[in-house]
Amino acid sequence: MSNKLKNAALSALRLALRPLVRVMIRNGVTFKEAAEVCKQTYVEVARQDYGVYGRPTNASRIAILTGISRHEVKRIRDAMTDEHEALQRMSGATRVLGGWYTDPDFCDADDKPRALSLEATDKAGSFAALCRRYAPDIPFTAMLKELQRVNVVASVKGGRLFPTARYYMPDSQDPDAVLRAGSVLADVGNSLAFNLAQKITADDATRFEGRATNISIRASAAKDFRAYLEDEAQGFLERADQWLARHEKSPDGKSRERTLRLGVGIYQISDDNER
Repeated sequence: MSNKLKNAALSALRLALRPLVRVMIRNGVTFKEAAEVCKQTYVEVARQDYGVYGRPTNASRIAILTGISRHEVKRIRDAMTDEHEALQRMSGATRVLGGWYTDPDFCDADDKPRALSLEATDKAGSFAALCRRYAPDIPFTAMLKELQRVNVVASVKGGRLFPTARYYMPDSQDPDAVLRAGSVLADVGNSLAFNLAQKITADDATRFEGRATNISIRASAAKDFRAYLEDEAQGFLERADQWLARHEKSPDGKSRERTLRLGVGIYQISDDNER
């Protein structure tokens, strides 16, 4: 790699780290702790993405790729944490809410989410059935507790359940909110990294990524833009949600076609970090 390209990569790293460092400092994470996670991530990525013939990379090759000693690589691999369970729970919550708003079995004649019984009195269209369809690996009682905890499901007349929000969004002081922020940054970063690694030809399509920005906007317009974006973006996300629902694998499990996670995210851009 040329020095020019390597310097550009390091500059990109510094830009990408700034919002993460703000989150780390705000939550009491020291540089030493963050550096350890960075080393863990180097080892994890080298092991998963740079193996030979599809196999995980061995310790010697990880050491060569990362500059971390084999002894340290082993220590790091033994100490690595796994965020999969929490992310799976959050993903399940998002799928359940999406299904509640788009699946005809759980919507009324006006395509609005119906109030659902917990289970027994209306088994076909119950909350339990909704969870079994969209988050089968998570007990429906645990899912209900989580959705109520973040105030997106409420009890209504007759003890039935009704969604108060379309998307799973933990409170900003909730640990899950911090983990979710990391997963959003990971989604953006994965698309950018994928595009940078692609050979731009007709056979190697990139993932969509674009921005609409202007450097000369009046500060007084920020509030109006936020309202405009929330209205327009919400409408687009709902249409995208419906498209994704139409292309889901049938819940009967008969199809052997492989599945993957697919979606789109929208975020506001602003250089003003003051609150």
